[in-house]
Amino acid sequence: MLGVWVGKAWVHHSLENGDTIVNERRKALVVGIDSYGFLSLEGCVSDSVKIGNLLQRHGNQNPNFDVKRLLSSTDNITQGILKEEIDSLFSGAPDTALLYFSGHGFVNNYGGYLVTSDFKKYEEGVSMSEIIRLANQSKAKNKVIILDCCYSGSLAKPSVGQGSTVELSDGLTVLTACGENEHAEEDANGVFSSLLIEALEGRCADLTGHILPSSIYAYIDRALGFWNRQRPIFRTNVSRFTSLREVDPPIDFSVLRQLLTYFPSAEVEYPLTPSHEFTHPDADSVHVEAFRALQKMESVGLVLPVGEEHMYFAAINSKSCRLTTLGKQYWKLIESNRI
Repeated sequence: MLGVWVGKAWVHHSLENGDTIVNERRKALVVGIDSYGFLSLEGCVSDSVKIGNLLQRHGNQNPNFDVKRLLSSTDNITQGILKEEIDSLFSGAPDTALLYFSGHGFVNNYGGYLVTSDFKKYEEGVSMSEIIRLANQSKAKNKVIILDCCYSGSLAKPSVGQGSTVELSDGLTVLTACGENEHAEEDANGVFSSLLIEALEGRCADLTGHILPSSIYAYIDRALGFWNRQRPIFRTNVSRFTSLREVDPPIDFSVLRQLLTYFPSAEVEYPLTPSHEFTHPDADSVHVEAFRALQKMESVGLVLPVGEEHMYFAAINSKSCRLTTLGKQYWKLIESNRI
């Protein structure tokens, strides 16, 4: 078997029969519909444009997802067109297939629907249960569905009124703007999508710069607060690390890896003295450099002063600092050569 890169796809050539099999890496379908006649929305298209642009490239502008856009500002998004594109998204064997939809959602006795511009009674749009079926059957290693529409929580329900939840296949993650009986709020733009954009920009990146579906949910959930009428839904069945985008990490890897230098074991404390503080008369250049690294670690939650509220006073008063629970986790990752 021979292989070459063609665009963003890895193409395998069979030596036996000359057939070509395309194994796409990462692809995303981004859908934004504002045009619904008298029920038209504002902001769905602009949100989708921003999200598509973010998914297309990592923070350093390296290629990320191969993005297909369906926007009501340029496309007539009918049921047939949307069904065809969703079917195409989950076909083949890509590493990751991601669906994002922003528009109207609808629910009736038959279940939930992504509403298309040509909606009419009992033909409102694309069935959420059918989308889940396609995703469950997909050979993609990772499948991610993100919906910003009313009643989007119906995506993982077999039909309205039933208490059981649809089983998600391995590698499938669902993130919705609200529950199955809730409305997705708008404020010029969708509240959920605005927070999603912030998350993809890097607000929820981990210390290696990766943005995970779970961290996106946590960021949006915290931002909405407990009193908000709109609660995001997150369901997943994954057994592998899935990053949707990479940005510059909040702490340089060269500093992060110094955890093992200052903490020979995850439980030991690092002793501090006034010579670690550069403003002190007894400041030592080697200690000052170490203290600056430790302060950077403290700023991202890896290190805590012991016996003092601030690292400065821990140094001045000859106390110490220790690893947090997060710090211990990253210490183990570094120690096992995973970072």
